[in-house]
Amino acid sequence: MTVDQSVYGYVVNEETYPDKATIIEEGSRGNWAYVIMEGRAKVKKRTPKGMVIIDTLAEGAIFGEMGFFEKGEWVRSASVVAADGAVRVGVLDSQRLVKDCEVLSPQLRALISSLILKLKETTEKVCATVVAKK
Repeated sequence: MTVDQSVYGYVVNEETYPDKATIIEEGSRGNWAYVIMEGRAKVKKRTPKGMVIIDTLAEGAIFGEMGFFEKGEWVRSASVVAADGAVRVGVLDSQRLVKDCEVLSPQLRALISSLILKLKETTEKVCATVVAKK
């Protein structure tokens, strides 16, 4: 997957992380989202059984958006770690995203929030059933 052209307009900064470096730490706070410009990253979540890898993200994948849509909560629900070498990410313009989201209808904003909540709930359920990988 490549970075969608519409996403480039939101990139305000680029950062590079070496292999195995943490980009987002589960439980931390932050209202910015990222897009992977180059490389890969693993999404990891702590569970009672240990750390679980939820997904591997590649170029074009956006992450950190869940905290963005939580209206002031902004607690990161998972960690994202550079994998298989360095990863270059674009930091998305939070202020512009907020402005653009404000023009959406209340119904559409509610739908987006509902979808994110459902994704978090599904992730929690899946993590509860898998065996952790070291």
